[in-house]
Amino acid sequence: MDLIPRSNVVHKLEKRSLLIAINCIAALSIFFFGYDQGMMGGVNGAQNYYDNTMHFGHPDPETGAPVIDDTLLQGGIVSIYYVGTLVGCLVGGWFGDKYGRIKTIALGAAWAVLGATLQTSAMNHTWMIFARLINGWGTGILNAIVPVWATETAEHKSRGQFVAIEFTLNIFGVVVAYWLEYGCSFYTKGNGSFVWRFPIAFQIVPLLFLFAIVFIFPESPRWLVKVGREEEARYILGRLRGETGEDMGKAEAEFQDIRNIAELERKTATRTSYWSMFTGRGSGKLHTARRVQLVIWLQIMQEWIGIAGVTIYAPTIFRTAGISNTDVQWISGLNTITYMLSTLICVFTLDRIGRRWTLYWGSVVQGISMALAGGLTTAGQSHPLGSAAAKAYSSGAVAMIFLFTATFGATWLTVPWLYPAEIFPLEVRAKGNAWGVVGWSVGNGWLTLLCPVMFKALKENTYYVFAAANVITIPMVWALYPESNQRTLEEMNLVFAADSIWNWDAERNFKILKEQNPELVQAAQRGHSVLDPETGLPVRNSVARNMSLDVNAMQSRHHDDVIDEKQTFKHG
Repeated sequence: MDLIPRSNVVHKLEKRSLLIAINCIAALSIFFFGYDQGMMGGVNGAQNYYDNTMHFGHPDPETGAPVIDDTLLQGGIVSIYYVGTLVGCLVGGWFGDKYGRIKTIALGAAWAVLGATLQTSAMNHTWMIFARLINGWGTGILNAIVPVWATETAEHKSRGQFVAIEFTLNIFGVVVAYWLEYGCSFYTKGNGSFVWRFPIAFQIVPLLFLFAIVFIFPESPRWLVKVGREEEARYILGRLRGETGEDMGKAEAEFQDIRNIAELERKTATRTSYWSMFTGRGSGKLHTARRVQLVIWLQIMQEWIGIAGVTIYAPTIFRTAGISNTDVQWISGLNTITYMLSTLICVFTLDRIGRRWTLYWGSVVQGISMALAGGLTTAGQSHPLGSAAAKAYSSGAVAMIFLFTATFGATWLTVPWLYPAEIFPLEVRAKGNAWGVVGWSVGNGWLTLLCPVMFKALKENTYYVFAAANVITIPMVWALYPESNQRTLEEMNLVFAADSIWNWDAERNFKILKEQNPELVQAAQRGHSVLDPETGLPVRNSVARNMSLDVNAMQSRHHDDVIDEKQTFKHG
């Protein structure tokens, strides 16, 4: 394959080893994402940062704990990052669909390096706000494209597992951030600027490595088909799926499915701008507007069930539960380790029980743990500080926070990032995933801005807000979100072809369309060969003339075909 440089790893690796290599690079990007989120928890607690540089708080003269004088400024510095991610994801989605996944990852890494450098050198809150805005832009670009690249190269039977592994690295980034900052807090007794500048600068290392190495990795074969570079796409698919033994024909079958769906999408949708996707104009039976709303609200709810507060404001949460200032930092760090280990549960369950049931059991356990955390904290504060009863209740509240975090890592962490990369048409998949990042940016920015205000005004009652959000997600997922597990990316167009918003109608319509369009996506689903039995050569069929995502149209055409056959038989 002369069209792909010889330095590309696709020539040296194949099948599972190639998939692992691709997911290692994707995980590196997601590691940076996790590190960048976890980092602000420790930075907000550094005295030189909040007192001497940003001027939104001062240390308590007795305990040394941060006393926040300007909660809006503290929350604003954190949340402005998500304005950057919102803009960045839209740029990344557009750039990714136009210029490819690899170039977009490189662009995001370079932009994030610039933002991290500016954050490290910040001398006041205005400087820091603009630096975090720029850094967020780079993160948004990466978040819009990396899950798409990972899902477009993985097999549909193990797609969830690979993405879940990547998010283990995401939380490993949170762990590294917490413990690095904990170690730095002992330097010069935690008073110098090194305490918070070095952890911010540390993220530049993985970003530079990502930028340097991503160019030797293969482009998404689905994007290559979309832009007409079919020879390269077929070669990469062959390396990803294998071409010998039991694997013979799998790559060709999947290639044919991708070509069929790509052609059908071009016939069905006439407009692919962000505005057209949001309003649904020109999308026809693809119903992209419905998909956009689903991924936006899934990401918003991911934040409002409580994880944004726990990740960024963990020290504040543990102080609310009655933990002393000296113990808060290491307990927060221990919580992140539990969080990381819990993600391994999702690796083994996500492709077994599906996306919907993963969200169900997560919401139930998370809602209960948040409600109990609020109740136990209230009970502990009704007893004298330092008493055995107060310590017991505080320990129970902390245990509930640990349970919440572990459950989230096993459930809600991965699905809202995987789902947008699975359900959108190939023609707008990067832009579709960008809409998911928009939802995450809105949810995260909104919540991190309000978190300091809520904890100051509501204190432990904030836990009940998070508990209620978990309850709301259960009927929402049940009624509106179709299952994507064990379905090819191409099949999802059939799932969303129904005009109804309800999940049960989508599933019913999907079964009918599968029967009406047997040649559209069955090849890759069954994994059988699409080679001509006589010549041994690939059968390159284009989309059938009557293929459609409209059930009624197909039934009408079938009726006309039956009449034609009867008339032919009669005259014959």
